[in-house]
Amino acid sequence: MPHDHLPGIRLLAHQGGWDEIGLVAAPLAVVAALLWVADRRARRLAGRPKDDA
Repeated sequence: MPHDHLPGIRLLAHQGGWDEIGLVAAPLAVVAALLWVADRRARRLAGRPKDDA
């Protein structure tokens, strides 16, 4: 079986470390975005008067 059945995978494997950086940076970016959204929502809710209904 030839080893070139997935030639594109070689591009992703160990190209100067950018793939490892992506494996760390992508989840950090997702967590940062979720924290930003939660903070924005909390600030918006804190500014509203309480509804006692």
